[in-house]
Amino acid sequence: MKEFLTQRIKRGLVRRFNNLKIASVARDVARKETTPSGAPVVFFKASTGIDDLSWNSGFHLLVSWAFRLQGIPVAYFACNAGMSKCVLGTNRDNPQKEMPCKSCVMQSKALYKNVETFERSNVRMSSVNWFDLQRDPELVSHISSLSIPELMEFEYQNLPLGSLCLPGLRWVWRIHHLEDDENTRYLLREYILSAWNVAQKFTKFLDETNPRAVVVFNGQFFPEATARYIAQKRGLRVITHEVGLQPATAYFTEGEATAYPIHIPDEFELSESQNTKLDAYLAKRFQGDFTMAGVKFWADMKGLDEAFLQKAAGFKQIVPIFTNVIFDTSQPHANTVFEDMFDWLDMALEVIKENRDTLFVIRAHPDELRVRKSSRETVEGWVASRGVDKEANVVFVGPREVLSSYELIQKTKFVMVYNSTIGLEASIMGAAVLCAGKARFTQYPTVFFPQTMDEVRSKMKEFLVAETIEVPADFKRNARRFLYYQLYRTSLPFGDFLEPSVRTTQTKLKTFTLDELVRSESIQVITSGVLKDGDFLLNEK
Repeated sequence: MKEFLTQRIKRGLVRRFNNLKIASVARDVARKETTPSGAPVVFFKASTGIDDLSWNSGFHLLVSWAFRLQGIPVAYFACNAGMSKCVLGTNRDNPQKEMPCKSCVMQSKALYKNVETFERSNVRMSSVNWFDLQRDPELVSHISSLSIPELMEFEYQNLPLGSLCLPGLRWVWRIHHLEDDENTRYLLREYILSAWNVAQKFTKFLDETNPRAVVVFNGQFFPEATARYIAQKRGLRVITHEVGLQPATAYFTEGEATAYPIHIPDEFELSESQNTKLDAYLAKRFQGDFTMAGVKFWADMKGLDEAFLQKAAGFKQIVPIFTNVIFDTSQPHANTVFEDMFDWLDMALEVIKENRDTLFVIRAHPDELRVRKSSRETVEGWVASRGVDKEANVVFVGPREVLSSYELIQKTKFVMVYNSTIGLEASIMGAAVLCAGKARFTQYPTVFFPQTMDEVRSKMKEFLVAETIEVPADFKRNARRFLYYQLYRTSLPFGDFLEPSVRTTQTKLKTFTLDELVRSESIQVITSGVLKDGDFLLNEK
């Protein structure tokens, strides 16, 4: 308890100091902001933090500052208690609990120091529009008695509000399969009402600003998903952003950031130096020395122990099955062949029971039990409900266990994944990979990816009885090319301007000059991407 209070006090002090630093830089930006020209770029803020500076808030702020310093007008569209319930503010244990709007708005206003409010400024000047909440009585009446299935498919005035709200609701509930109970209905109704308010206010804002482009956080939570939908219906370019694959990096794209669209020229081949760079990264990765969005999952990775090896010796072959977090924002993209990951696991279990000579190792993703983000619909729960732990040819590896997946891959007949990144890495290691969900890397031939449930089942059975599995040479080549692009072309570095805060999932400003910010390669890449239809890729040096 004492340690918790100490950390909380430290976080509060660091946040306060960081906000003072932000205010100081914002004053300099306002003083040095050149006369803007052309239509503004809209920066939408609703789901990138509550009472601290998240990494995506940091990217949002730095890029918008750099635009203003280059004479590009910026129009901020920010929440001022504009949603009755929001994704980050929802309390899962008490959905009716009041939103933390006061601290959230206070933090947002710290970010926009010295920016004129929209009503008092010229539309072409940089400004911030604070949207508030107005409930639509007619919409309230429409949805008051609807069930969860009806709310999920609900449309209002040609706007698919139900589907726009689903990813955020699943993320908040930490589940995929929603129960039709009052808490879930209440929260989805409030999300729908709030999304409609965002749609109304944002439509009016776009009418008044007539921007050249819109920049939003990844586009999956309902405020950003609604803004993206509205803007694209008008023919506007929408750029989404997420944390990059490298520490302190951002990923910007005109596509959906959580789907990670990348265009790799057919003729691109890794040079000797590029291969060396990628191999050095993989060597660290295979030892567990890496972070994702400020989180280090494998701090104490260990090899396969003697007990496992003795058990495995009693079987003809080993097949690992790597799972994902069911509520993750990658899952709406992944669910193209199966309804969801558990549907795939149910299919796999049928085949597992038919192949007693094979040891199947089902591995839960470590993110299932991440602090403040633990899943409520887990692979461990699926294992228990299906009695999988009673199957003699199954080993279940829980999310807390630090067994080396890479050592496991080296001993396998083939690897099964839904859409986990380890499928890409296994392909690089030369393993045959059977993928069941659309993944970032399946946009290129990197793994075996059947397009129907029957074909996935058939391919699994085929691999189990095959003497050898012929893996196309292009799989490894494309996997290396894709990972290289992710690491060194799409991951835009912001480490000169941002560093981890007390909680590593949050960030704080470093000391830098405004000239350094504007001249940075990442800013130049993003500026070109937004204004000149660039590809948001770092140049090769």
